[in-house]
Amino acid sequence: MVAQVLRAEGAAPQRANMGSWQEYRHLRGRSTGLISAEGEQWLKMRRVLRQRILKPRDVAIFSSEINQVIADLIKRIYVLKSQAEDGETVTNVNDLFFKYSMEGVATILYESRLGCLEDSIPQATVDYIEALGLMFSMFKTSMYAGAIPRWLRPFIPKPWREFCRSWDGLFRFSQIHVDNKLKDIQSHMDSGKSVRGGLLTCLFLSQELTLEEIYANMTEMLLAGVDTTSFTLSWAVYLLARHPEVQQTVYQEILKNLGDRHVPTAADVPKVPLVRALLKETLRLFPVLPGNGRVTQEDLVVGGYLIPKGTQLALCHYATSYADENFPRAKEFRPERWLRKGRLDRVDNFGSIPFGYGVRSCIGRRIAELEIHLLVIQLLQHFEIKTSSWTKAVPAKTHGLLMPGGPIHVRFVNRK
Repeated sequence: MVAQVLRAEGAAPQRANMGSWQEYRHLRGRSTGLISAEGEQWLKMRRVLRQRILKPRDVAIFSSEINQVIADLIKRIYVLKSQAEDGETVTNVNDLFFKYSMEGVATILYESRLGCLEDSIPQATVDYIEALGLMFSMFKTSMYAGAIPRWLRPFIPKPWREFCRSWDGLFRFSQIHVDNKLKDIQSHMDSGKSVRGGLLTCLFLSQELTLEEIYANMTEMLLAGVDTTSFTLSWAVYLLARHPEVQQTVYQEILKNLGDRHVPTAADVPKVPLVRALLKETLRLFPVLPGNGRVTQEDLVVGGYLIPKGTQLALCHYATSYADENFPRAKEFRPERWLRKGRLDRVDNFGSIPFGYGVRSCIGRRIAELEIHLLVIQLLQHFEIKTSSWTKAVPAKTHGLLMPGGPIHVRFVNRK
């Protein structure tokens, strides 16, 4: 039924009612971005951005930048290990992966480093982390804040006030970093120097998006790319620690096809299909977006029911990914289920579509996959990941996103 709904979508699918997001932007004179926009405006921005970050070959050029961030992360792990009583345990790995994800995606979006992995994090970055934390702590309330009638807001002001305050912080952070980069580009142009660069440079030079549209898209893409990636990495490490036999199989593939010293790039990822399968299986068991939505654009008959045009449908991926009819032995962690048996074989299954489907799928998918693939390879090259006596079973918790319901502590044991 999920497949039927998604295959029936038109050229500009409507995902959900983003009324509160759009009202904030109208209130502050801000543009919508790719997440909050609909219709023709969404189509225009999608067309511009997909040329830069949607295809694997376009994202492959970011391998060196991501590897620099990974090198800093691994140094940070050694520091944290040295401070632990047992010399191995890193507590609450999601905090570490949050900083890695933020640093990695910002390096691509803003073409600059934020200092997330330094001993002393810059204040502007600290402020952004606080605003992002506020956004997700208020997620459920904020999604419905715009539905609270305006006459009622003076009596229950906190949801809408906090919603606006968090967005103010996110936009402020993005605008500072975009403006800094644009000043640098303009300075080069004024002095007659040729200008070359990444995503932000291309957007500025092409002038296909207005400055306000650039601010909005940089803000929304950073918002969408941090917690989603960090939660997925936390779950992947958690699963590897609890299934040492799977970890050993993945490590042996890395050792055989890449070696234990080779710093991988995007071109190396196809050589280790188990690493890709590991990510798919992690996202099947712990889909960072446990559900998705669509507003029907025509009358549909789904499961024997007539669904009128304009109906909001919830697609419950967390349920379908645990159904045995979709995935045999669904509760088991089995990355090998995603391996192709031959060149013509495809392992597609609408029971697990963590990045969405079709033209409204996640535009940052390739960036997120590259950040995760390259890091998993290098973590296993450096460390054997083991459970900590402090951590028992960690449940999943739905808080807008699907997140660990408790801290994940793991031991990073140096490879001999």
